[in-house]
Amino acid sequence: MRVVRPGFVPDPSLSREAMETLQREIAETAVFEDDLSVDPETASSDSEQTTLSGEAASAPLVAGVDQAFVDDRAVSAVVVTQGGAVVERAHAVERTEIPYIPGLLSFREGGAILAALERLEHDPDVLLVDGSGRIHFREAGLATHVGVTVDVPTVGVAKNLLCGAPERPLDGGFPEGTRVPIHADDAIETATAGTHVGDAVQTRQYDSPNRHVNPLIVSPGHRVSAETATDLVLATAAGYKLPEPTRLADRAADEAKTEVP
Repeated sequence: MRVVRPGFVPDPSLSREAMETLQREIAETAVFEDDLSVDPETASSDSEQTTLSGEAASAPLVAGVDQAFVDDRAVSAVVVTQGGAVVERAHAVERTEIPYIPGLLSFREGGAILAALERLEHDPDVLLVDGSGRIHFREAGLATHVGVTVDVPTVGVAKNLLCGAPERPLDGGFPEGTRVPIHADDAIETATAGTHVGDAVQTRQYDSPNRHVNPLIVSPGHRVSAETATDLVLATAAGYKLPEPTRLADRAADEAKTEVP
C-alpha cells in the first residue's frame, strides 16, 4: 500500500503549531461520507456474498491496525482479514521521536503505521485503526491522518473519548449492539457544534449486574460516514470488545515487539 498524499506524511520534527496546522489541512481533505465499495454486512466473518449471476464473490479485505511499544520504538502491526480469515500480516518498527501528546498521536505513531502498510502485498478495502478519527480536536485523529495519507476508507476505533458530547452518559455500559451518537462540542474547533462525529458502540457486554464493559469510541477516519463506521465495527465484532481485525492486530503487535532487540 503506497502513500498517495506525501505532503501529509507525519513529520515529528515539526513544531506543535505546524502539526496542528497540518491537521486542519488533513481535516479539510478528509471525506466523512461514504466513498467505499464495502457493504458492512459482507464484512463479517460469517457473511456470504454472491454476484447477480449467483456466483460466489470474494468478501472485502478488512485490515486492523494496532501499536505496541518497546522503549522509544513503536511497533505497528497490520492484519488483513477476509470473511474472518487472516490473509496477511505485516509489521514495522520505528523510533518515536516525540512523547505522547493528546491530539498529536499521529506524529508519534503514524510513521510506523505507514511503514507497516507499505509492506502489505494486499490492498485492504478498509482499515480499522486503533485510535481516533473524526472525534478529535481538529477532526484529524490517527485514523484520519493515516486514511487521508494513503486515501483508503478508514475507521477510528478508540477506547477512550477524546472530545465530543455523547447524547447520554457512557459510564456503566449498555446492552450489546447499542450505539450512542457523539456530537461535536466546543472542544472540536473545526466542526459545527452538534455535528454527528461518531458513536459510542457496545460490541460486548457481561450478563451480570456487577460488572460491565465500556463502549468503544468509533468515528469515521476517511471516506466513511459515522453510521457506516459503526456498522463496520459491529459487523466485524466476534465476541470480544475489539472488532476482530484490530483484536488480531493488537495480538500481532504484542508478538512482534518480543522480536525487537
